[in-house]
Amino acid sequence: MYDDYDYERDERMNSIYGGYGGRSRSGKGKKILRVLGLLVLMALVSVASCAAYLAAIGYSPDKSLAKGYKVPQVTAEAPVTSVANANAEELTTPQVIQTVLPSVVGVNVSTMMGEGSGSGIIFSSDGYIVTNQHVIDGAMAIKVKLSDATEYDATVVGQDARTDLAVIKIDAKDLPAATIGDSDQLVQGESVLVIGNPLGETLSGSTTQGIISALGREIEIEGKIMHYIQTDAAINPGNSGGALVNQAGQVVGVTSAKISDTSAEGLGFAIPINEAIPVIEDLINNGYVTGRPMIGISGENVSQQVSMIYGLPVGIFVRYVDPQSGAGKAGIQQGDVITALNDTEVATLAELNNVRDQYKAGETVSLTVYRNGQEMKIDVQLSEATASN
Repeated sequence: MYDDYDYERDERMNSIYGGYGGRSRSGKGKKILRVLGLLVLMALVSVASCAAYLAAIGYSPDKSLAKGYKVPQVTAEAPVTSVANANAEELTTPQVIQTVLPSVVGVNVSTMMGEGSGSGIIFSSDGYIVTNQHVIDGAMAIKVKLSDATEYDATVVGQDARTDLAVIKIDAKDLPAATIGDSDQLVQGESVLVIGNPLGETLSGSTTQGIISALGREIEIEGKIMHYIQTDAAINPGNSGGALVNQAGQVVGVTSAKISDTSAEGLGFAIPINEAIPVIEDLINNGYVTGRPMIGISGENVSQQVSMIYGLPVGIFVRYVDPQSGAGKAGIQQGDVITALNDTEVATLAELNNVRDQYKAGETVSLTVYRNGQEMKIDVQLSEATASN
């Protein structure tokens, strides 16, 4: 194996590096020593080559490279996470459940159509509870069941169909109110839990877990466009009004099964808590959301197809006019078709509401109206909506 080994080179290397520790160079031992010498030489050449390369590209002792390139530095910074998590102690999943579960209640309602159920969040220790408006809509009686199975009668403090939020009240003290987080600081991909009562009392106190799938999702419901948190944590009927919770045990959203897609898996939605809080406070203090502009009509969309069949322009067909509203006082009539607000064309009720919401109650806007084959403009003073709409 070593027949072609250069012994003269070996002698020179031995001279250079001072021998191999005084070992004999005769026989088999010589060959082994020569191989070891070769390996040492190869290692030294490799180190020298790396040093030459680093010198050529401008390596300096401060770990930076000349010519604009920086050696990646390892830092102790935390991974991307929400400020809500960063400002509070992150809990294990069992700790989150243990912390939040007492603040989530069951909401059972009796209506003309029968019995229904949902979930709620204890907003304050003196008995104010937040839920979805569609959970208590049309309720003749409401009962709230706490996590310890204690049951109370509840009354409606205020409800708002536009945001699908409602506040109910029970006569109780020292309740375990939920800790509110900051939904504006959520980041896509962070872990969240949904806590509520899917399918009613049978599965009360259930928890599902997932991530923030997306933020600021625009969804139209009954002519209103809202922004929602999307999550892949399971949200089922009965979860409506329950809590979307971050890993710090803070409520960051109010879940809604009403807008969850039942035809696909992993699509759940929640109302961001930062958008919900002003509505909740208004409902508690005033019974309705103050300062919200209202035209004073209800109607339905005239689509392109309906337009072709009936010879009407695309817009909003007016079905009802509140006689005490700005629309009623201005002369808007049933059967009118509204096609624009302040010269901004509107084809649907959602578009009309979105343009209207750019103005304040008390301001005057111009509606473009089609009536009996003629187009006209009517000035309408926006009134304040004092009821859920």
